[in-house]
Amino acid sequence: MELIDFKILEENKDVLYTQWHNPQKPFHYLVYDNFFHIQAAEKILAAYPDVITGNWNGTTYVNQKNKFTMTKFGEDMPLMQQVFAELNGKKFLNFLESVTGVGNLLADEDLFGGGLHQSTNGAFLDVHVDFNIHDKTKYHRRMNAIVYMNKDWKKDYNGYLELWDMQKKKQLEYIEPLFNRLVIFETNEVSFHGHPKPLNTPPHLSRKSMAVYYYTKDRPAHEIAEEHNTIYVNTEGAGGLLKNLKSGLKAAVERTIKK
Repeated sequence: MELIDFKILEENKDVLYTQWHNPQKPFHYLVYDNFFHIQAAEKILAAYPDVITGNWNGTTYVNQKNKFTMTKFGEDMPLMQQVFAELNGKKFLNFLESVTGVGNLLADEDLFGGGLHQSTNGAFLDVHVDFNIHDKTKYHRRMNAIVYMNKDWKKDYNGYLELWDMQKKKQLEYIEPLFNRLVIFETNEVSFHGHPKPLNTPPHLSRKSMAVYYYTKDRPAHEIAEEHNTIYVNTEGAGGLLKNLKSGLKAAVERTIKK
């Protein structure tokens, strides 16, 4: 049985097309709820490993803290294998192409930068634009797809996905990371996003999401930029600078301990 509810997804294609192609936005994005069949979503959440189980990467950086990622799923994680097989599968790629108008999309089976994501209390990810060229294939990164898996998320927890128009220094969206919610946005030089406000969650609770990135072998000439890594911006003034200083010190301590 498929995990993605393609029937309902197809029924909402026109709505999603309109969301994506809104000419008032500086970059394209859409938000869609009830992405997986509800029974499948419940099983995926139940199978989600905690941060002390499995091979998680939880490296701290100046602009990122308490974020854990996992990209390898063994035989003991068949459901997660199926999740990413469907997200990277031709059926979903064809749907994305029909909605976004971006043709010849390519999945990244290695989930470079993607996979399971999990953030714990105090976590943040500063607003940024993503790396634009895949490190190995040299393909152009064109699109991010994120599925959130958080039930009963409270506003006080923070962790909302912020989309920004940095030319106008204006927040475009403040998206709640709700259970079974899909967010897709294009990757280009103006698609600024992040969740810069540190999480304020109970010790037992984490912010869970699954991310995949899509590529093409080329892209429109006016969108091509010199290859770069993630580019961060500060949207929080002096408070953001202090937060980054503390995170940088934590990162330095972690690297000293590992030596």
